[in-house]
Amino acid sequence: MIEYILMIITILGAIMALVQRDLLKAAILTGIPGASIAFLYQYLLAPDVALTQAIVGSAIIPVFFALAVYKTRRVEE
Repeated sequence: MIEYILMIITILGAIMALVQRDLLKAAILTGIPGASIAFLYQYLLAPDVALTQAIVGSAIIPVFFALAVYKTRRVEE
């Protein structure tokens, strides 16, 4: 049952990131599916894959997206 809950959280997190109007919020929300999948891997007894997913999917990718959004913002004149 917990697998289904984690999959639903993953899908809802991805949808939340897609419907955001603010790009910075969307970049931050991309970490939700990554963390949920990391918990799913841990539950399925794959700790090495879970650790990699947690580092990459819920930490590095959102930070890089947020940095890209921050660096490409237009300056209001």
